[in-house]
Amino acid sequence: MSNFWIYESHTPGYEVRWRITNILHQETTPYQKLAVVETTEWGKALILDGALQISERDEFIYHEMIAHVPMLSHPQPNRVLIIGGGDGGTLREVARHPELQSVDMVEIDERVIEASKRFFPQVASSFTDKRLNLYIADGIEFARGNHGPYDVIIVDSSDPVGPAEPLFTVDFYRDLYNLMDEDGMVVVQSESPLFFADYFKNVYSNLKSVFQLVQVYTATIPTYVSGPWSFTVGSKKHRADGIAEGRSIPGPMKYYNSSIHKAAFALPEYIRQMLE
Repeated sequence: MSNFWIYESHTPGYEVRWRITNILHQETTPYQKLAVVETTEWGKALILDGALQISERDEFIYHEMIAHVPMLSHPQPNRVLIIGGGDGGTLREVARHPELQSVDMVEIDERVIEASKRFFPQVASSFTDKRLNLYIADGIEFARGNHGPYDVIIVDSSDPVGPAEPLFTVDFYRDLYNLMDEDGMVVVQSESPLFFADYFKNVYSNLKSVFQLVQVYTATIPTYVSGPWSFTVGSKKHRADGIAEGRSIPGPMKYYNSSIHKAAFALPEYIRQMLE
């Protein structure tokens, strides 16, 4: 097993690999192939349909950035909706905010949650939070229902293929808009501007057709090995590139701070030009 590698293909000419020391779990869920492996460099990693989702060593970067940027740029994020995020990391970060009164989480694949509880307890640590309402359901259908209103919506989806593909459409974003309070905002993970430029630009364009204010920020997540990873915010009222007045960062972070929050919106020229 010491010479066993897992390969992840990004384009026909680009793939990466990680050496693994053990396969801890494998199954085929009703929606996807799920595996948990032990790697030599990154600790345990969650793999869905051959793509690495989280690793123990760097998951905090993604989860802190997708959660705290919208949570702290909104003046009063009392009600939050998380779509996806079955590993529990985004929920863990959202739950750190004392202003939070309730959080609805919608995950289509219950087996992702169960695997995360078993193998990543430090990530899936907030599923017992009393403010949580957990729905094992299709996020698309949930967004069409009579829920909310929400102050912040976080779409923590996998890549736009398979069950996650409809989570990147104009119709879905319009449904989210209707679930929000009058000053609500949504953040979605919007892929790598370098290697998934079409997906990235489509997310921005689709959100722009629905929301009054759309902004992009980035972070470098080592195991998402396609350069900077992007997040796109759609907002009805509030800008996302600064901490709202009166808000404070909830406890020590491993990556996020107020300077990182501001700097993440300073886009490289090639990305800025893609959004013109």
